[in-house]
Amino acid sequence: MAIQNGIPSEQPTIILAGATGDLGGRIAKSLRQRGANVRAIIRSGSANGEATALQQLGVSMVEVDFNNPSDLIKACKDGSCVVSALSGLHEVIVDVQTMLLQAAIEAGVPRFIPSDYAIDFTRLPKGTNRNLDLRQEFQERLNRAPIQATSVLNGMFMDLLTGQAPFILFDLKRVLYWEDADQLLDFTAIDNTAEFTAAAALDPSTPRYLRIAGETVSARQLKEIVNEVTGKKFRLFKAGRLKRLNTLIKVTRTVVPEKEEVFPPWQGMQYMYNMFSGIARLEPLDNNRYPDIQWTPIREVLAKRS
Repeated sequence: MAIQNGIPSEQPTIILAGATGDLGGRIAKSLRQRGANVRAIIRSGSANGEATALQQLGVSMVEVDFNNPSDLIKACKDGSCVVSALSGLHEVIVDVQTMLLQAAIEAGVPRFIPSDYAIDFTRLPKGTNRNLDLRQEFQERLNRAPIQATSVLNGMFMDLLTGQAPFILFDLKRVLYWEDADQLLDFTAIDNTAEFTAAAALDPSTPRYLRIAGETVSARQLKEIVNEVTGKKFRLFKAGRLKRLNTLIKVTRTVVPEKEEVFPPWQGMQYMYNMFSGIARLEPLDNNRYPDIQWTPIREVLAKRS
């Protein structure tokens, strides 16, 4: 039996780190919709408007010093699963998550879901993607830990197709691709990723990896979708071969390193390189594991932009 706000509860308690971020907030909402108790752990003094909104959903907030093991252990007590939606570089993805992992183990939490939410980085050679290298580094620690772990891999967030990711060049009426216009690419809406993660957090039988894709399309198919949604004629634009993209990544990283940024321009280029290489495709998919989830199609996301 879990304890929530001092009151005995039959519902499982999910410990959520990163709840005040975009994905984390959606995971919290999905967990509450599924009837779970949610205890969000946030850095001391970092409570903000997002934290207030979470409290209005019934999420309990616990401020902790992430460098204080006893704080973290206390925050994880009586949890059935720790879910991380933290975002950052080595200090967060490796160091803070390692402290969170150790606290979960010390508190007796049986399960841990790390902040992965990406293409299948387990298939990537190290050195091809800085941010995913960090996830591989933490993965090695997690795989050695005495805890049941599950990573949710979702490709690219579908929502980025509305302009943040340079796949659809709306002003130029072009759909950009590298190397092969028929290479299949995996996309999942942020809301669907949150829903699936919430369901997985409440499912004690999850395997080590769960792979999902709201829709898998090629650049050629994406062009037809955007034509249909906008009523305009978009054309394919081949930016070059992957060898050229790799060169551009190296040049951009040298000229504009922005080492302290989580998503500098060259990081996005690395992600596109990985996707168009086909190496990090999500196969097989676990979309049918939770039948109540309705998968958002790309046309629906693009229609909101039009």
